[in-house]
Amino acid sequence: MSSDPRAVLTRPAPAPDLTVAYDHHPDQIADLRRPTGAGPARRLVIVVHGGFWRAEYDRRHTAPLATALAALGHPVAQVEYRRTGQPGGGWPGTLTDILTGVSELPRLAAEAFPDAVAAGPPVLIGHSAGGQLALYAAATMPTAVGGVLALAPVANLAEAYRLDLDTGAVGALLGGGPAEVPDRYAACDPRSLLPISSRIVVIHGALDRQVPVAMSREFAAAGCAAGSDVNLIELPTCEHFSLIDPESAAWPDVADALRSITRELPGS
Repeated sequence: MSSDPRAVLTRPAPAPDLTVAYDHHPDQIADLRRPTGAGPARRLVIVVHGGFWRAEYDRRHTAPLATALAALGHPVAQVEYRRTGQPGGGWPGTLTDILTGVSELPRLAAEAFPDAVAAGPPVLIGHSAGGQLALYAAATMPTAVGGVLALAPVANLAEAYRLDLDTGAVGALLGGGPAEVPDRYAACDPRSLLPISSRIVVIHGALDRQVPVAMSREFAAAGCAAGSDVNLIELPTCEHFSLIDPESAAWPDVADALRSITRELPGS
């Protein structure tokens, strides 16, 4: 295993079994992976990648994660979406792409792998900015999301703007700060959207330098106080990128958390 946690971002992985379009833009697509080996049909797992919503980061850096999930027996979709720095990215395109993808991908995956995909809302795994998008989808379309595994999520956009995470990433996504575009923050900030009815497990490393663990601590506490089913797992020796690396020491915790979500869902 590489000593550089970022190595997972460029690590080669097997090609997906199929790439499908959930809408008409070239970035409104998803890579599908059939579960490895024989086994019962399971709910689709949709991986929502991070990268602070910026165009330079795409779904391909989650290919090792998606491959490992398929090896655990899950049908997997790595959803792509329009990002800041490209036409249609930012407000509202990035957000609407996620809603459309989450709505359409269970059907598209079931058509591609009819013996592998069980009926029912998918489980979303979102990392970093992808965690914000997964939580947003769960809050906005509660019946379309079976559960969320949020890995180091940007769970408070107003706080992320105040902290200037990734040098203006939130302002680039929403077109300004909370004082300038308050309605946009109210519409998609996970912290503002509590309570969220889907089951949520948050995993965050205490050594994270990209997204502070305090954000997940506060989000989980607020979620529980609001009546949401939110469980925070804090990993004391983990940083930001190990959460999407199946070769890291954090991987067993990620796999166990996914099992804890899916075992409560029929057809999983």
